[in-house]
Amino acid sequence: MPVNLVAENVFGTLGTVCWMIQLLPQIRKSYVEKSTVGLSDWIESFAWALGGAFLGTYAVVQNLNIPLILQPQIFGTLSLITWAQCQYYTRHWSLRKTILVGIFTGFVLGAFEAGTVYALRSPYNHGNKSAESAIFFFGIMSTVFISGALLPQYYEIYKHGQVIGLSIPFILIDLLGGVFSDLSLIFRPGSFNVLAGITYSIVIVTDGAIVVAAIILNPRAKRRRQLEGTGIQGELPCTSENTASTSAAPSVVVPQAGAV
Repeated sequence: MPVNLVAENVFGTLGTVCWMIQLLPQIRKSYVEKSTVGLSDWIESFAWALGGAFLGTYAVVQNLNIPLILQPQIFGTLSLITWAQCQYYTRHWSLRKTILVGIFTGFVLGAFEAGTVYALRSPYNHGNKSAESAIFFFGIMSTVFISGALLPQYYEIYKHGQVIGLSIPFILIDLLGGVFSDLSLIFRPGSFNVLAGITYSIVIVTDGAIVVAAIILNPRAKRRRQLEGTGIQGELPCTSENTASTSAAPSVVVPQAGAV
């Protein structure tokens, strides 16, 4: 792999910037619409927050560059805000309950990450096999939570026949964050970090699939709504066969009231 510390930090910083702002369009969309329809709060948003905690521990112990260490912290925080919006707008929690539960959950996840870093970093640096297995597990779990969280969204797309609830700018920024993060790993000294690379690459693939679905399905859904709004269920070509079949249809004469 080519080693370039400047490129590593530049791409890592770009990836971090993307993941700092990626969820802001989604948060704004939910706030403006006062709705989180189409978002899966527990399976999607909360899973992202959990994945951020696991990836944070993995990045710190693996001693990735500073931008890549900051990424999961910011991503997890914004995911928790998105989760809190789901509770407030969809489950109709009170504002007080939403804020208190959100802060408490963030504290628990932060304590979990800090505790696991403290417990694993020193043994890992000294070549402890159990610590190495634990960090490998954390890398796998971060991939499962972050990448698998979007799977319910595919069901929502299938159910509604379009991409709803998700902000497309959010998906595009998320995708770019994965691309820049992968590039940062490529220019990092030492061997390529396979687990981190898999996590970022799966994000690229899953986000890309949603963008493609939005490009194909959303215009179709819009045309369908327009047809339903005008009372047109479909378009039949005007051919001589259609005209003939219409003229040949039998007519029914309804006798007038009082007729013998």
